[in-house]
Amino acid sequence: MKNKVLLLFCTFLISVSSIANNDDVWGPTGHRATGKIAENNLTKKAKRQIDKLLQGESLAFVSTHADEIKSDRKKYGKFYTWHYVNMPLNSTYENEDKNPKGDLITGVRTCVKILKDEKSSIEDKRFHLKMLVHLIGDLHQPMHIGQKEDKGGNSIQVQWHGKGSNLHRVWDEDLISKWNMSYLELANNAKDLSKEQVKVIQKGDVLDWMKDTHKLTKKVYGSAKKGDKLRYRYSYDYFPTVREQLQKGGLRLAKLLNEIFS
Repeated sequence: MKNKVLLLFCTFLISVSSIANNDDVWGPTGHRATGKIAENNLTKKAKRQIDKLLQGESLAFVSTHADEIKSDRKKYGKFYTWHYVNMPLNSTYENEDKNPKGDLITGVRTCVKILKDEKSSIEDKRFHLKMLVHLIGDLHQPMHIGQKEDKGGNSIQVQWHGKGSNLHRVWDEDLISKWNMSYLELANNAKDLSKEQVKVIQKGDVLDWMKDTHKLTKKVYGSAKKGDKLRYRYSYDYFPTVREQLQKGGLRLAKLLNEIFS
């Protein structure tokens, strides 16, 4: 009896831990795919400078750095709020009170400012480049521009193919992992786009791109409710959208980096 109670308690702790820490946007595979797509669209000059700054590490490799450092709250805790923006579905960023600790928009803008500043140290530039690669990925995951009251969908519990999950996690990792594709497969199978289509996607700035993602956020909230059992139909309906968001993130990241380093 004691062993059964212990087993149930451990299972509970694992479940709670999974929910509490489920804020790694896109998961590693999605972030790396976005980094690889960006790499494929860099100018030669930008690629040379980035290679030098990252000491040979790829954008795909460093794309998960911002999540990895979360475990060191003492040293990197001040960057935690950079991963998301909370606001009501029918509001705009301009009309909402801003997080005094910073948010996804201020995080991206800070990274760009430091990378453009000739007085920034190599170490600062390297760190903020790694952050920028990750944050632009975050910007294109719709549940990181979600509602504060449900923690960007983390508290909307659903089932994913018979197992417990939540709406945030479904869009973080479940939709991608179900297709069992590597980040290279995702990047290499991105949709073929004309130069004009790429220009349309890259048009605007970080605030415009956030607004574009927020339109999708509203659709995602309407796609499922607490307790829903999501299976193959949900993948069929939304995996193409995930692929599109990964590609948008990569192309827009490339635009930013080309402007900074070219």
